[in-house]
Amino acid sequence: MTGVSDIFKEIYELRSVLLDKELVSSVEKATQLLIETLKNGNKILVAGNGGSSADSQHLVGELVGRFLMERKALPAIALTTNTSILTAIGNDYSFDKVFSRQVEALGNRGDTLMVISTSGNAQNLISAVNTAKSLSINTIGLLGCNGGKLGSLVDIPIIVRLNSTPRIQEIHIIIIHTICQLVEAELCK
Repeated sequence: MTGVSDIFKEIYELRSVLLDKELVSSVEKATQLLIETLKNGNKILVAGNGGSSADSQHLVGELVGRFLMERKALPAIALTTNTSILTAIGNDYSFDKVFSRQVEALGNRGDTLMVISTSGNAQNLISAVNTAKSLSINTIGLLGCNGGKLGSLVDIPIIVRLNSTPRIQEIHIIIIHTICQLVEAELCK
């Protein structure tokens, strides 16, 4: 039987994933794009399903509220939070359009859409990215496994190359906090 210390050891051994040069580089590129988006007066849209939906809301909460510094609120919207919109679009169109319709309604040229997916294959996120591209909205994917279909579709893929959903999500939260800290530090100089 797996015990707490076995799980903690597995998590501790993930530190090598965080030091992967490709991962570090993609997080740096994504952070710079988000900083540029905000400096240019644009906004960040974020979407995900399940646990990645919660991560989307967490990221937006840190940007609109604050992370470590007292500062002006930053414009970010989690496309996962309005149940009336989600259920209306899901019912009237399909679940595949719950995010793309919101990108169409809320997104503008120069904004950035960040999608979060452990598999990289969620059709509603693929549809949202396609809509974003048609509107000249930048795209970032915070992904797992091999990046899935989103890995080659987004402008900047951040791929946590693991196959365990819980471990991918744990690394995603570390990346989200890293991005928030760097964005805040740059914009609050």
